[in-house]
Amino acid sequence: MKLQPDRLDVQSILGYGPGWVGLGHNGVAEKVEYSVVIGSGGERFAWNCPKFEQLTAEHFALLTTTQPELVIFGSGTRLRFPPPAFLRSLMEKRIGIETMDTLAACRTYNILAGEGRRVIAALLIETESPVNEASD
Repeated sequence: MKLQPDRLDVQSILGYGPGWVGLGHNGVAEKVEYSVVIGSGGERFAWNCPKFEQLTAEHFALLTTTQPELVIFGSGTRLRFPPPAFLRSLMEKRIGIETMDTLAACRTYNILAGEGRRVIAALLIETESPVNEASD
């Protein structure tokens, strides 16, 4: 799915598909195939978590270093909520967090970043493991 940002002067999400997200800034586009954190202030780094089940409190604590007003957490292909204890570091610093599936998180990030908000998108890009079929 292609997405169109309101403003071109902030890092934006140009598209999304199974196992990837398209990022763009200053006329440069890139397809990313791993979990990533991007921010309206230009922040961008790999979020070392290939599966929802591997999330830890440390993944969310890392987001506080960017000092956003809001974190949009894209939980993968479907909506899943992390345990409240994982979010403690964000709550202690009075940073808001919204959880949605990754596609919705991409759209929401673009809207908020386009409005000039100080927002971070933590996008879980899950790679599907090959299914082992039993042979008869």
